[in-house]
This record gives sequence, structure tokens and C-alpha cells, in this order.
Amino acid sequence: MGLFDELPVPPEKEYLREELCKVDETWAAARFDSLPHVVHILTSKDREGEVQFLKEQSDVIEEVVDEVVHSYHSGFNKAIQNYSQILRLFSESTESIKVLKVDLAEAKRRLSARNKQLHQLWYRSVTLRHIISLLDQIEGIAKVQVPARIEKLIAEKQFYAAIQLHVQSMLMLEREGLQNVGALQDVRSELTKLRGVLFYKVLEDLHAHLYNKGEYSSAGSTMLENDDEVPTTTAVALTANNSQPLSRRTRLLKGDNIYYIQLNVCFRSFDGHDEEGALETNEEATSDGHTAAMKVNGGEAKTALCQMPIWLSNSTPDEFLESIRKSDAPLHVKYLHTMVECLCKLGKVAAAGAMICQRLRPTIHEIITSKIKAHAEHMSSSRSSIGQGSQADAGGLHFIKGQLQIYQLPKQKRHNGISIAGTLLAVSPVSPVMSPGGKAQVAAKELLDSILDAVVRIFENHVVVGELLEAKASLHADMNTPRSMPVDVNWNPDSESSQSTGGYSVGFSLSVLQSECQQLICEILRATPEAASADAAVQTARLASKVPSKDKRDGSEDGLTFAFRFTDATVSVPNQGADLIRQGWNRKGPNVLQEGYGSAAVLPEQGIYLAASTYRPVLQFADKIASMLPTKYSQLGFVLNFLSRRKNDGLLAFVENFVKDHFLPTMFVDYRKGVQQAISSPAAFRPRAHLVSTYTSSIEKGRPVLQGLLAIDFLTKEVLGWAQAMPKFASDLVKYVLTFLERTYERCRGSYMEAVLEKQSYMLIGRHDVEKLMRIDSSSAYLPNPLGQFNTECNLSDAETIEVESELSDLLLKLRPIKQEHLIHDDNKLILLASLSDSLEYVADSIERLGQATQGAPNQVVVNGKNDPTNTDNTKNLASFAQEYRKLAIDCLKVLRIEMQMETIFHMQGMSNREYLDDQDAEEPDDFIISLTAQITRRDEKMASFVSNAKRNYIFGGICSVAANASLKALADMKSINLFGVQQICRNSIALEQALSAIPSINSEVVQQRLDRVRTYYELLNMPFEALLAFITEHKHLFTGIEYGNLLKVQVPGREIPPDAQYRVSEILSL
Repeated sequence: MGLFDELPVPPEKEYLREELCKVDETWAAARFDSLPHVVHILTSKDREGEVQFLKEQSDVIEEVVDEVVHSYHSGFNKAIQNYSQILRLFSESTESIKVLKVDLAEAKRRLSARNKQLHQLWYRSVTLRHIISLLDQIEGIAKVQVPARIEKLIAEKQFYAAIQLHVQSMLMLEREGLQNVGALQDVRSELTKLRGVLFYKVLEDLHAHLYNKGEYSSAGSTMLENDDEVPTTTAVALTANNSQPLSRRTRLLKGDNIYYIQLNVCFRSFDGHDEEGALETNEEATSDGHTAAMKVNGGEAKTALCQMPIWLSNSTPDEFLESIRKSDAPLHVKYLHTMVECLCKLGKVAAAGAMICQRLRPTIHEIITSKIKAHAEHMSSSRSSIGQGSQADAGGLHFIKGQLQIYQLPKQKRHNGISIAGTLLAVSPVSPVMSPGGKAQVAAKELLDSILDAVVRIFENHVVVGELLEAKASLHADMNTPRSMPVDVNWNPDSESSQSTGGYSVGFSLSVLQSECQQLICEILRATPEAASADAAVQTARLASKVPSKDKRDGSEDGLTFAFRFTDATVSVPNQGADLIRQGWNRKGPNVLQEGYGSAAVLPEQGIYLAASTYRPVLQFADKIASMLPTKYSQLGFVLNFLSRRKNDGLLAFVENFVKDHFLPTMFVDYRKGVQQAISSPAAFRPRAHLVSTYTSSIEKGRPVLQGLLAIDFLTKEVLGWAQAMPKFASDLVKYVLTFLERTYERCRGSYMEAVLEKQSYMLIGRHDVEKLMRIDSSSAYLPNPLGQFNTECNLSDAETIEVESELSDLLLKLRPIKQEHLIHDDNKLILLASLSDSLEYVADSIERLGQATQGAPNQVVVNGKNDPTNTDNTKNLASFAQEYRKLAIDCLKVLRIEMQMETIFHMQGMSNREYLDDQDAEEPDDFIISLTAQITRRDEKMASFVSNAKRNYIFGGICSVAANASLKALADMKSINLFGVQQICRNSIALEQALSAIPSINSEVVQQRLDRVRTYYELLNMPFEALLAFITEHKHLFTGIEYGNLLKVQVPGREIPPDAQYRVSEILSL
């Protein structure tokens, strides 16, 4: 921006700006020096031109000055005129003030003569004004009929407005000068009576809302939410001037706005003078609640639009109403806050606390009883509409669903028509209704869930009211409580901190609520008081005694006690509370014996085994209660100690102690008897007869598991079902299972030893060399591994397999001669071993599944943030027991395999030291072969329904190799054999091949290949020596050198063997 841009130059003379810009800046300097310019002109060549240039610039400047003067001329003139006018007015004011001073001096002189008279007149005016104010107040109380207005507000349930009017009227009547007015005595008497009526009405409404039976209770809106959501509270406690929230969590309920209305309220302003600031209430504003007009010194306050609950629509605005309007607490919390505020204004905090304590236990008892009756009516109506049976099965216990599908009993029947399920149920200490997942367990859990959920919602209200009452009692001197008294967080209702609230506190309400729930659980469990609390007498004595001094108090006395579970605690009630009790507000005292709850009408059965269904609802109940307890209790570390860890304190601790001290020992004794009965029964280890012809792996389709082991498996699953219901005690229950499995294993081992004792097959499987060969044998692939998988590690070639089989056969053949007493000739024992093997494998698989289910359960106990190590140890122990059971099952199979091989050797050892010189062709095999094949067929048919095809292959699969090897070895011990003898041996091998091929699980091609080799070997005896040499040359590796040598040693009628025959054969084999 240029220096001359702001000059008021007209547009037609814009050239002046350009000319001004050409003027050198030195001409505008603050201290102008003309000498340089004079010297410049004198030294210039064109002096006239320079002078002329300066004249032109001077003309331009004068012309610009003229324009500026012309533009600001009118403004200059107007400013001069204004200054002249101001000067004139100032002169006139000076003259007027001089005259006023003279007049004031004259007035002062005249008034000073009557100063005392004026002071008397002013004092009289003040007195008359005070009298007029008192008369206005008397007229407002007497003529406006305050008692009638209060009764109307009570009828409309505008309790806070009624108490406001009552308190205001009583304050007016207590003013100095009105106490002795006879015309107001009737009004004062009526207001005194109305104070008691207001107290009862407020207390009744508060009582209804405490138990979710009031108009603004949270039960209706909360039921629409998720039942699993933990209910939260928002309590409001008073400070010296206004209200602040105390509880830890807040929650807004949906639909609260329907209880709000728009009110026009006005607020009064105070000028600091009590006698002049009396409140004049407009009758229409108080009764209708649309406009509240208050006049202060004749002035009206402004009207404000605000949102207020409907029960405060007729109330006069104050600090409490403002705090309610600004609060975002749920609607029912605001209403409870209003009722407590009403009690505080009436000065009845202690009396209200005493009454709440008085009615708490019978009310809770009535609520629980009514819910049980409603549940029973619902069940009866549902039975009539949809029939029985399906509901409980469909519901089930959610902690078992998806974990252990173990309670579907086998449906197959024995030959006499008796169901296996009946046999299993006979050994179980509980009926199907009481078993984990039974109808009684489901019904008990649903009932407790419903009742404890209602108790939690009730306790939510008690937390709000208890905090408010404690805050009111500590902040108001009319409650006879010292303001400096420290807060004593003590659950004992006789503590000093609860005297000002009539014995009522959050801890007391929680104690009574949990006590009633405990009483209900005792009824469900049919538990006696002694069983419910071992030291109830000690606790009762402690609670009934005086409160110990603070010096004697320690951490052990700070917990909730259940002494009033059996004898109610005495509630300390102040004088006014005692008066109210005598007036009969509650006719049912706390020491009146209460009848039962009627839970038998809902539950199919009752008893100690329902403790499993009570544990989880109580655990969830404790978690919800802990989340709702006020902050001061949580900060002092009472929550966990109070709810579960203190001895005999809290509902959860009671249930845990009951389970630990009574339920678990009872269960152990009952199930130990069941296990003993299952394994000691004569039919426990007796294979079942008349089964299906083929083996099936499904219990439902007839898997022939031994009755004793099937019962043990059922009992084991049932005990682990209790463990799933009570995760904290899972380790103890698993230990019980381990004890039962150990005892059962010993019994199975005893049955096994009875069958194999002093038998050669049992001794052989214990030999290291035999055990090694059986382990590397390819047939061991059929032996079971964990969870029914078969071993696939023995992948030997055919040559290696033949070599292992030959080596094992040689070991067995060295045992000849085998005596009959060394063999198991009783087929029943063999069938027992087969059935025992399959049953042990079934139990082993079941144990492994149970161990995996226990390890993977989502409800494992956590200790210090980590999984309980005992749970892992128990899982390992279950796995080790499964391995022991499976090992014994494998031993049974090994005994059966060796036994059949030994039986084969026993029958075929008659081939040795014998002459096969028959004179004619026999039509039948030898007698020992007939006996052997008949025995193989008979035993296979009997075992077919007890073992799977793979195991049948393992049991009978070793016969072929042993028979073939024995046949080849028998030639060395034969004295002589002719053509008919060779045919007889071939016929024996064919008969054996047919018997083994008839077993479906055995590979007939392998059998044929092995026995064809025997027939080929013996047919070589019919060849001339030269032909035999030619065969050996072509099949050097078909037989061993010893076997070829035995062909030359045996005497065959009509065959000539040269003296060097053995040498020539050796040369061929050595090439």
C-alpha cells in the first residue's frame, strides 16, 4: 500500500497520486534539510529547469491539500459545533449543582430538627411488615387447608411434594410467635398425625419397590434383557449440598422416558433476609403441578422448562429435584432415592431401617415360596399341554451337554428278557432321575436359577437403599449419629455403624438373603442344620453376644455369619422403631418359625445328590453379588473373602463346605459299594451266552462287554459327570475314579490269572525272547493301540515275516513234548480271556475319552491365574490306567495266540517218531488233525461274537506257520514213510487249510501258500534221487539245507539213495 493511497482524491484527479509518488521522500523527512537541494540547484547546468520542476511539484501538493480540505471541511465544522454545545451544557450543569447544594443544605438543616421522630416511624413500619408476613403465613396454613392438600398428594402418590408441604408448614408453625396461637393447635395436631401416615405410606411403597413389586420397579424392564446379564445398580448418596453416585456401575434402562413429563417450574431467589424471604405457595401450582409460582418481596422468578419423573410432578423445585433431573440413573433407582429422601425429611431413617430389617426375612421367604408355587403350576400346565419326558431331556444340564454323552444306557436284552440297563442301574447309587443330567438335577438347577436371579435383583435394590440410608444417617444430626463417626464396614447388624439405620445395612440384607437361599438349598438337599453348618452353635453365640470392642476385632470377625440361618439375629431398633413395631406395622416377628418352601412339588426327588445342580447356580450368584457390592467393601478386600473364602461365610462357602464335608464322602462310600457290587457279582466276569453270531463294536447293538466292566464304565462316567457339574472338586472325583479303576483292574487281573495260572502260554509271553519276537511280528499290527487304533509300525517284508515266524516256531517246538496239563483245555476260560480282552479295551478307550474330556473341559479350576496342576496329574493318571487296561487286554490276546499255537504243536507232535507205512490210501486225515481242526472251528465260533475279526486273525493266525513248521520238522524224526504216508500228510495239510480258511478274518491265500509248501516238501519224497537233485538245483532257496538233508535221511520204500547223496546236495546248495 502506497503512502498516499488513503488521500481523498476524486477519480478524475487520479493523476495527482502519480505526481505525489514522484516527489522525493527526502521532502517528507521529519527533519528537513534544504541545503542539499540548494546546492543541487546552484550546481545544476539547467537551473531554470530545476526551479520550474520544483514549482510544478509545489502546485501538485497545493492542489492535493485543497482536495483534502474540501473533503473534511464539513466534518471539521460539525465537530467544532459539538464541542461548543458540550461546553455550554457543562456550564449550565455547574450552575444547577451549585443551586442543588444550597437546597440540600437547607433540607438537612430542617430535617435535623425531627430525627428521633423519623427513626420511630421507620421501626414501626418494619414491625408492621413482620406482623403482616406472619398473618399471611397463618392464613396460608389455616385457610388453605394444608392437611387436606397433603392427603390429596398422598392419594396421588406424590409423596415428596406432600412431605415438602408438610415440612414447610411445620417450620412455619414452629416460628417464634406462632407456637402459642390457639387457632393453630388443631392444624398442628393434624400435621403431626399426617407425619406418621406419610411415614407408613412411604415405607410401604419403598418396601414394594425393594422387592420389585412397585409401579416403577426394574423387574418388568429387566426381564426383557438377557437373563445371563449381571444386574447392576446405581445408588445415589447425599453430600452436604447435593447428591452424588456411590455405586461402581450404572446402567440405563430402556423405556424410562415414558415416566417423564414436561413441567414448568420456577425457582425462587433469596435476598438474604429470612423474615422477608418467606415462601408463598400458590395452591394451584402445588396441586396441579403445572406452574409453581413463588414471590420474594413481591417479585416473581423466571420459569424454566425441565424434565422430571412423574412422581415429582407436583414437587417444589429444590436441590434434590435438580440432582434427580440431571442424574442418568435408571428409573427405579431414582424412585428409591426419592423414597429415602422422603424418609430423611421426615427424620425416620432409623425407624425405616428397623422396619426393613423386621420384614426382610418373612418377605424373602414369601417370595421364594410364591415362585416355587408358580413354577409348580407352570409345570403342571405344561404337562397337560405337551406331555411329559421331553422337556427335561431337551433341557439337560448345560454343563454336561457336549462333554459326556454317557447316560444313554444300552438297550439290548439278555436271553431272559432282562435289559442290560436294568443291571447297570442296579449298581448305581442314584436313580436315573437323580443322575447327572437327570430330570431332578435339571429341575433343581432351573428352580435355583430362577430364585437366585430374583434374589440378585432384590439385592440390587437393597444395595441402593442401604447405601443411601447409611449416607443419610452419617450426614444428618437428627439421626443421633455423630458426624465424626468413622465408617465401620462390618457385616454384624449390631455394630455401631448400623445403629443409626436401625440395624439395616447392605451387609445385613445380604446376610439374610443368603441365609434364606441356604435354607432353601438345605430343603432341596434334605440337609439337617448340623450338616449345613458344623459350628452353627459357635456362630450363634458370637452373633447373639454384644459387639466386641474395637481392640478385640480382627479379620476373623469381619465375615458374614450364618448363625441366623437357624436362630435369627436380634436387630437393634431405636425407640421410634420399637414404637412402630408395637403399633403392629409388621405382625410377623423375626423369630417366628417359618414353614418349608414346598420345593418337593417341583422336584421329582430331593436328596444330597442334588448338591451338584446347586453348585453352579450358587457360583454364578456369588459372582453377580460380588459385582454389585459397593466400592468400599471391595477396596477392603471383603468381596472374595465374604462370598467364598471365609469359613462358614457366604452361600458359596456353605455349598462348597457341604460338598466337601458331606456330599463327596457320601458319594465315595455309595459308589465304592456300587463298584464292589459290580465286580464281586458272580455274573460280573461271566461271558454272556446266546449273543449275536458276529461281533459288533457298538454297545447298543450288542457288544459283549463283561457285565462287571460295563457297570464299572457306567459308574466311572457317572462320577466324572459329577465332576463336570462341580469343576472345583473335579480332582477329588477323579481320584475316586482312579481308586475304583485300580480296584477293578485288580479284579480283572485276578480273573486273568485264574484262567492262565501255571499254563505254559502265560509263562511264554513273559519270556524276553518270546516277547521280543511277538513284538516285531507283523501280526502285532492287529493289537490295539490308544482309542482303538491298530499298530502299523511293523512293516516287515514277507521274507522277514517268515523268518520271524520260523524263529518263534522253533522256540515253541523246542518245548516238545507238550503235556496236556500245560494247556488251557477249558473253552470257557479261553472265551473269558477273549471277552475280557475286548472288555478291557472298551474300558481303556472309554477312560482315554473321559481323560481327554476332563482335560479339555472349559470349566477347569484356575489357581493363581493358572490351571490347577492336580487336574493335569489326574488326566495323566487316567491315561496311565487306560494303558494298564489295554496292556492287560493285549496280554489276553497274546495268551490266546500262544495257546492256539501250543495246542497245534500238542496235536501235531504225534507225527514224530512214527512210521507212515500205510498199505492203502486213507479217506480221512489223522485223528489228531481231525481233533485239531474241530477244536479250531469250535473255538472260533465261540469267540466270533466276543472279539473283532482283526483280533480273531491275531489269535488264529499263528496256527498256520506253526503247523507248517512242525510238519517240516516232523520229517527228521520219522523212521520211514511210503507213498500212502505222503498222501496222508498231504491230506492232513489240506484239512488244516480248510479249517483255517473257514475263519473269515484269516487270509486264505497266505494259508494256502504256507501249507502248499508243506505238501510240496513231502511230495519230493516220491521223486527219484536224480529228479530230486534237479528240483534242488532249480529251487535252492525254497527249503533250507537241513530240510533238504532230511529228505535224504528218511527211509522211503523203493527209493535208492547213493552214498554220496548228501555231499552232492551240499555242493548244489553251496553254488
